[in-house]
Amino acid sequence: MTEPSSPHPSGVTPTATGVNVAIFSAHATRIDVCLFDAAGEREIACIPLSERTGDIHHAFIPGIGPGARYGLRAHGPFDPARGHRFNPAKLLLDPDAALIDRRFELHPAMFGLDPGDTVDSAPYMPKAIICAPDAPFAGPRPNIPWNRTILYEMNLRGFTMRHPDIPEAQRGTFAGLAHPAAIEHLTRLGVTAVELLPVAAFIDERHLPPLGLTN
Repeated sequence: MTEPSSPHPSGVTPTATGVNVAIFSAHATRIDVCLFDAAGEREIACIPLSERTGDIHHAFIPGIGPGARYGLRAHGPFDPARGHRFNPAKLLLDPDAALIDRRFELHPAMFGLDPGDTVDSAPYMPKAIICAPDAPFAGPRPNIPWNRTILYEMNLRGFTMRHPDIPEAQRGTFAGLAHPAAIEHLTRLGVTAVELLPVAAFIDERHLPPLGLTN
C-alpha cells in the first residue's frame, strides 16, 4: 500500500498522487499513520511507515490528499524510567500538522500511564487535517539590513488583548495583530520584524476549566 518515499520534509507533504509522510522518533520500533472518516470519528485505515532513514520513519501513501484526517500510533518500549511510554492504543497528533479538526479536551483515555492500558484514545483526540501546500510568497520583502533590523518578540494573545484600540472581537487573534492600530504601534516603536512566541494548539491543564480558564 505504500511506495518509496523521502525522509524529508518532516510531516505530511501532499503531492499530485498522494502524500509523503516523515516522522521523527529515535526509539519507536514502528509508527503507523491512521486515517479517519470525514467527521474524524471512525478509523478507516492504519498504515505502517515502511521505511526508516536514521531516526526518520517514512513512507509514501498514494491516493490521499488535502482534507484527509489522520493521527499517528507509535510502537516501542514502555520504560518510564528511561522516558519511554510507547503505547499504540494512544493516538498521537503529528507535531508538524498545520490544522486540527477540534480543540484539545483532556480525557483519562489519553494518559497511558499503565503498560497494560489498551483503551483507544482516538475518540477523544483531535485529528490532523492534511493541508494543500502554501502558494509561494509573491509579495514584497522588507530588505532591511541586519544592522538596522529591530526584532520584537511577542506573545500574540497578550499583545492584542492589551491594546485598547484593537476591536474586542479581534483581541487574542492573528487578525488583531494585523489591525492598523497594532501595525501603527509597532512602526512607531521602530520595529522592523515581529517574532512570535510559540503559537500552537495546547491542552488545558486539569485545574483550568473548573475556573473558567483556558491555556
